[in-house]
Amino acid sequence: MALHPDMEAEQAYIDHAYECLEAARTSATRLQTMVEVGRGGTEQARFEREVIFDTIVNRLTQLHLGDASLCFGRVDQDPADGGESYYIGRLAVADQRQEPVVVDWRAPVAEPFYRATGRSPMGLARRRHFATRGRQLLGIEDELFGEHAIDLGENAGISGHGALISALETARSGRLGDIVATIQGEQDEIIRAPLPGVMVVQGGPGTGKTVVALHRAAYLLYTHRFPLEDQGVLVVGPNRLFLAYIEQVLPSLGEAGVDLQVLADMVDDVAIRGNDRPVVGRVKGDERMANLLAKAVRDRKRALTYDLRIGVGLQTLVLRRAESDAIMRDARRRYRTHNAGRRYIEQEVARALAGSARTPVDAGDVWSQIRRMPAVREALDRMWPLLSPAELLHDLFGSRALLRLAGSRVLDQRELDALHRARADKVDDVVWTQDDVPLLDEARALLGPRSPKRRDADEVRTYGHIVVDEAQDLSPMQLRMLSRRSLNGSMTVVGDIAQSTGAWAHASWDEILSHLPERRPARREQLTVGYRIPAPNMELAARVLARSAPDLAPPRSVRQDGRSPRMVQVDDPSRLGEAVAAAVAAEVAAVGSGNIAVICPARLTDELGDALAAAGVAHGRAIQQGLDHQVTVVPVGLVKGLELDGTVVVEPAEILSEEAQGLRALYVALTRATKLLSIVHTGELPEVLTTPAPTRARFDRSAGVA
Repeated sequence: MALHPDMEAEQAYIDHAYECLEAARTSATRLQTMVEVGRGGTEQARFEREVIFDTIVNRLTQLHLGDASLCFGRVDQDPADGGESYYIGRLAVADQRQEPVVVDWRAPVAEPFYRATGRSPMGLARRRHFATRGRQLLGIEDELFGEHAIDLGENAGISGHGALISALETARSGRLGDIVATIQGEQDEIIRAPLPGVMVVQGGPGTGKTVVALHRAAYLLYTHRFPLEDQGVLVVGPNRLFLAYIEQVLPSLGEAGVDLQVLADMVDDVAIRGNDRPVVGRVKGDERMANLLAKAVRDRKRALTYDLRIGVGLQTLVLRRAESDAIMRDARRRYRTHNAGRRYIEQEVARALAGSARTPVDAGDVWSQIRRMPAVREALDRMWPLLSPAELLHDLFGSRALLRLAGSRVLDQRELDALHRARADKVDDVVWTQDDVPLLDEARALLGPRSPKRRDADEVRTYGHIVVDEAQDLSPMQLRMLSRRSLNGSMTVVGDIAQSTGAWAHASWDEILSHLPERRPARREQLTVGYRIPAPNMELAARVLARSAPDLAPPRSVRQDGRSPRMVQVDDPSRLGEAVAAAVAAEVAAVGSGNIAVICPARLTDELGDALAAAGVAHGRAIQQGLDHQVTVVPVGLVKGLELDGTVVVEPAEILSEEAQGLRALYVALTRATKLLSIVHTGELPEVLTTPAPTRARFDRSAGVA
């Protein structure tokens, strides 16, 4: 195959760009050694030195590319528009005269590299894509516009088709990579959309919605460095496996200061583990729980049912029942959060007691004498107890009487019974569930900090922009929790309604948007092109989609070739593990260094892990090791959002019957592979997978997979 005539010249330019990058890194390192952050000087001088030092460290971080390629393309403007050429790359690089050598992919001048089409060339005469490995140029692909344009046929909507396919065929590493070199037009429109308001991105499997959302975060930080760098950007994922999977994307784009969290990370001082039963999780996620908790807090503010009499010196001081009621009514009007009113209650109780004395006494002196008396502490804790979120929920859920008092007008008896659980001896011993997290957060918002000293620690951290992935499964209370962290209503919310599989699976984005900030009308975008999933795999998954979400169309697959999904029936259920091990071995041999996931019902993870070990297949288990091994056993409930080179889906009938949203869970499982998909099952395949008839085989113990 003949080399592109510009290969040598473009390689020389790329080498020059790397030399300029190294010079910038050397200059930043030299500046770092010149900045001394020590004890000397004024506080202002030390602060300024620390700011300069942090700025240099951030710049050095941005200039470190690792194995990533610096430059991946070039745009040549039409002579009528100036005829300038710009090289597009991961970050901006200038030469010694401060002339641009490489333009940051997020800069306005780089936009045509991603968005130009034959009908709308955006002033381009040519767009050039580089295929690179590190600093080595492997190939060049040109797209011409205007009178020199070439008809690309079915690939007319795909920018840099060859470079894109090459990137898609690269083996997965167990970590999501960036797509900065191959962003497509419909993806770029979302990435560069304006900051304000809520943007919803609906995207089927393989459309790149997760990586688009992460690139949008990087773009917004570049474009709105002030104020977002101070306000912060938050990325919320469904579980820690997912966060570990995406954690390298933003640093690879030079943005290491973004917070990646799951919801459980947002509550402190409690242990979070596991989930409630679906029926309980459904109740805890209901927005009515906000009213129940607000009533539960009000119920803890109780006037005294007796006159409080306290002996101080030779006098008996009295707080009348009516006085306690008046003090509490006044405190309710004055304070927005519960704990903030406790100090006021103490002051007013001391003042009322002092006012009852026969001879004048100072309220402050009275308080210093009575504050530790058991009778006084008991009275104050009855009237207005200081509470932590965990204490409030522990008391509430452990008492049927308190649940009825708070929730009888909010929930029905069956729902109240679902919330009840036995109390632990100590609140610190309670292990809370993921479904408790938004309730703990709601309680924190109602209660406020227990003491002024903890105000900073207990304040809810807000962000200038929030990215929420897999939002289709979030309950109203979880969405309410995220809205509480939005400083100005700016959010990017991505997901796929067809992949709603949780206890709060939503039927439409309207349901989700009703619980998010409404400061501006929401914008909606849809990704329609599937870049990851080969057409044969998508065709099988589309049968399930037609049943689970008939109103949604499957994405159009860019990759039309690929092996058809392989079905392996195991006649003897005791040999299921052997069949899975054989299917894994076959896929490993086919994908080389690529990664493989065994996707199965949760109850089978240990059994299949043991079978792989017995067959000598080195592997990991997602719950313990993430995706650090080439082969990983992943329960179907954790596989959403991941992409693998090959997948072995085990017992689809059981996935259908055991998961709360069986059809949607199966759809998720079938759409994780970028190359190979095998389905291993005992008994008959579910009917949804058999029409039209797929390629099938039977497991032969002596021969492996047929």
